[in-house]
Amino acid sequence: MHGRNTLLCILGALALGCAGPAAAADSGMAGTVEIARAKYLWSQSPHGKLLERILPPSIEPRELPEPRSEGARLTTRYCVQCHYLPSPRMHTAERWTIVVPRMVWRMQGQGNLGELMKEMMENVEAPTEQETTVLTHYLGKHGQNEMDLHHPALNNEAGKKYIIACTQCHALPDPRQHTRQEWPTVIERMKRHMAWANTVVGVDSLRTVPVLETQEIVRFLQRHARPETKNK
Repeated sequence: MHGRNTLLCILGALALGCAGPAAAADSGMAGTVEIARAKYLWSQSPHGKLLERILPPSIEPRELPEPRSEGARLTTRYCVQCHYLPSPRMHTAERWTIVVPRMVWRMQGQGNLGELMKEMMENVEAPTEQETTVLTHYLGKHGQNEMDLHHPALNNEAGKKYIIACTQCHALPDPRQHTRQEWPTVIERMKRHMAWANTVVGVDSLRTVPVLETQEIVRFLQRHARPETKNK
């Protein structure tokens, strides 16, 4: 009970510490409150460590595409109940149409892990049918632009390394999603995600062998990147 009162104080301070009512209504702040609540509930659950390992912490609510949109709000509202906030680019638009219904079933206490999720989290709520439609549209709109695995540019050693590294976790990104300058930062973030995922296994022999040299992957992506936009 004391812990719950502490949570309420934290959430109240977050909401009231903003610069006025408009700031308090900002989706980024609302998302921060949702995440704080989820982390608290994880800490109180005997299954909390498992929930923290489902997805790597990779994106903040303010970093979502169209962060003030209803789709972004619903993504934060429902997804962080059971794991860290996912980036819409985790999946392609087509894949999201499969993933979202499966996640909704789980939040409803049905399907694979459904009952366990109910057991793990207090008061897990599922989106309504209308909210699910908005959520699926939003995630699909900002989903991963996939590169054709048979693209001739991939028919070399660098292309093969790119396929091996990136398809472990998601669809193969189209290099034109980022510029030459942006790709090194993106790859560094992905390396942190992969390192985070490897700690789940905890067995060195099961890690990628040989270790992939990301410099060559970065050069490949930069060769096929989106051109820089010149300021007029």
